[in-house]
Amino acid sequence: MNKIAARPRRLPPEILVMLAGITAALHIGKLPPAIPVLQDELGVSLVQAGFMLSLVQLAGMLAGALIGVLADSAGLRRSILTGLGILTLTSVLGGFASSATELLVLRGFEGFGFLLVTLSGPGLLRQLVTAEKLSVSLGWWGCYMGFGTGTGLLIGPWLMQQLGWQGWWWLIAAVTLVMLSLVLLRVPADQRNNNPRSGSPMAGLRAILARLKIILGSPGPWLVAMIFAAYSGQWLSVIGFLPSIYTQAGLEGSLVGVLTAFAAVANVVGNAASGRLLQAGVGPRQLLYFGFAVMTLTTWTAFSDVTADLPWLRYAAVLVFSSVSGVIPGVLFSLAVRLAPDTSVVSTAVGWMLQLSALGQFVTPPLIGALAGWAGGWQLTWVATGCLSALGVVLVTRVGRLL
Repeated sequence: MNKIAARPRRLPPEILVMLAGITAALHIGKLPPAIPVLQDELGVSLVQAGFMLSLVQLAGMLAGALIGVLADSAGLRRSILTGLGILTLTSVLGGFASSATELLVLRGFEGFGFLLVTLSGPGLLRQLVTAEKLSVSLGWWGCYMGFGTGTGLLIGPWLMQQLGWQGWWWLIAAVTLVMLSLVLLRVPADQRNNNPRSGSPMAGLRAILARLKIILGSPGPWLVAMIFAAYSGQWLSVIGFLPSIYTQAGLEGSLVGVLTAFAAVANVVGNAASGRLLQAGVGPRQLLYFGFAVMTLTTWTAFSDVTADLPWLRYAAVLVFSSVSGVIPGVLFSLAVRLAPDTSVVSTAVGWMLQLSALGQFVTPPLIGALAGWAGGWQLTWVATGCLSALGVVLVTRVGRLL
């Protein structure tokens, strides 16, 4: 018997890294479908629910670059394992929570674990794959948020009917523990030790500050981060306001959840396509210009008074918006790795990008909500998203000078 043929095929380590990112994002997607249940069982208010949704972005908004520095210093594989461990523990403890306050505290820790995984992934992929495959791998890496959150939105309501919200929390903890074990067993250690044990604490502090100085003193990471903020703020706003469109159209609550989940998952199409297109020779500027142009056109279609009586056209526009704009994060992850001043600060560069992305997601939805309140409806939403897309185009032009 051929021993080689008899060996079971194992997932390549780079695939496991991508699955680790999706698993981390599943913790983002587990909360929205649980909010109605938490309101009934724990008395969670809408304000508290809103904080639960946003707290997971707080760590990234306040300290994304610093956490990236720590990931670079501690080692990328070790950081992913630590992040998955934190997510496992907080999800287990979350199932035992008896108050909104306990869930809020745990949600903050989940944000830290989520960042450790998502900041370290691109740098580790750079080590694991060849230069020819890097663009494709980073394009697929950009799918983690769409896959993870979309899966949570899609299957969460059904599983909570079977298991309760506590069982839903514990099931995700079990999935995360399995993922941690696979990364531990199958993903090789970092190619080099970025955090040698020798040296004083002051030397370590100086090294951390030096990494931050390198990133914050380089134009590439700044531009990529601001482009990501322009994208992520409007993407989250449009997806977040979908229930308003559906409610106005008279759709039922269960259908609203399914349609929202599909809109989130549609983002994966562009994420995956971006790597293939970059590998095929399409320029990153062209892809970013196209993505922002489509975002402007589709948000006009989705929110304009002209389409007020065409809810399914609006939904189709949102699907195109989410799917085509998915090329933007895929390209930006590639540019963050490419424009990092040094290979030792890749996670720091990604951390800075995600820090400004979190800021965009934190600030933009309330501003667009305020605009809708002032206008008496969502008809001017496309003006705000169009301005963000115009800003993105200007920044992309500046990035083009560095390529």
